[in-house]
Amino acid sequence: MSTESIAQHSGQNQRSSTLALYSLTLGAFAIGMTEFVIMGLLREVASDLNVSTPMAGFLITGYALGVAISAPIITLATNKMPRKALLLFLMILFIAGNALAAVAPNYSVLMLARIVAALTHGSFFGVGSVIAAGLVPKEKRAGAIAIMFIGLTLANILGVPFGTFLGQAYGWRSTFGTIAVIGIIALLGLIFLVPKVANQTNKLRQELAVVKRPTVLVALMMTVFGYGGVFTAFTYISPILVEITGFASNAVPWILVLFGVGITIGNVYGGKLADRKLLPSLLGILIFLTVILAVFSFTDQYKILTLITVFLFGIAAFGTVPGLQVHVLNTAKEAPTLASTLNIAAFNLGNAIGAYVGGLTIDLKIGGGLPTVTWTAALVTIIGVLFTIWAMQQQRKRLN
Repeated sequence: MSTESIAQHSGQNQRSSTLALYSLTLGAFAIGMTEFVIMGLLREVASDLNVSTPMAGFLITGYALGVAISAPIITLATNKMPRKALLLFLMILFIAGNALAAVAPNYSVLMLARIVAALTHGSFFGVGSVIAAGLVPKEKRAGAIAIMFIGLTLANILGVPFGTFLGQAYGWRSTFGTIAVIGIIALLGLIFLVPKVANQTNKLRQELAVVKRPTVLVALMMTVFGYGGVFTAFTYISPILVEITGFASNAVPWILVLFGVGITIGNVYGGKLADRKLLPSLLGILIFLTVILAVFSFTDQYKILTLITVFLFGIAAFGTVPGLQVHVLNTAKEAPTLASTLNIAAFNLGNAIGAYVGGLTIDLKIGGGLPTVTWTAALVTIIGVLFTIWAMQQQRKRLN
């Protein structure tokens, strides 16, 4: 083969890998949109289905619990299923869940539809991360995973505002119907662009033995607390902006777009940093996140400084995501799909813990309540920092 032919072949492989990654990104976008868009449509859903707004809010809780509980179960149950076939099955199930939501005649059916869609979340990102990492050279794995996770960031920046607008203008069912259509497009991309991937078919006992390792457990705790601090603050970002900083309520969506831009930047560059120095970059970003959350307690008194802080908060918030995912893959190479999926569940557990701790701070009026939520978030993140230091010590012992 001539040098020119080799270059052309290499270029074709690179283009194929890029298109495959974009298919995974679109799938991630659809899943992220279905998870978060309900927050902007609670009033419409509550009114149409004749339930209270808090009752409608349980649709969010039901989805999150569905993700956390189902992710490892589905991964173990489909252990011997080819990775691409599993990915296609999950996307078909996701489409079915959103199609059911679009025609749900009552609250119970809508809750069922949300849970069906949630069943796919953890396993899709777990399997997708493994496939994304396998599409590129080893030194670019974190960057590839970051590209897939951009789908989640775009879901927050573009998908949720668009879905909210669509639901308010044409009814909330139109939003879920649109998500189902996006899912169909993603499915076609996965069918034609993602290559078949050889999967490990370890026995259940072997899989569980791998994820019980201290290094894997510490990696999962890094995710729970490193990301838990993000949601301790972000869950209550709207009341902070309105009640403390003094922004008008209609300014909050635009500020969240700024946060979303920060998320996108953090996701991309966090992946690049992780490809260079994985654990040191994670430690640095988590320390940066801790500082930003602590500083937020002071800057939230001033609008301009708040905008800058929110932007930096976005960068730090998702700067850890690709690195945390790759670290779990590195510590559990013999069971990558299960470990990766457990890490997605760990992200959701961190979300739940963060939201609960932040709410507890407000309800108990600890340190004055709402004004100290960001301080509380910083303390949660410090636990993630300590687990990261522990992981670095484990790595030194293995190398010595």
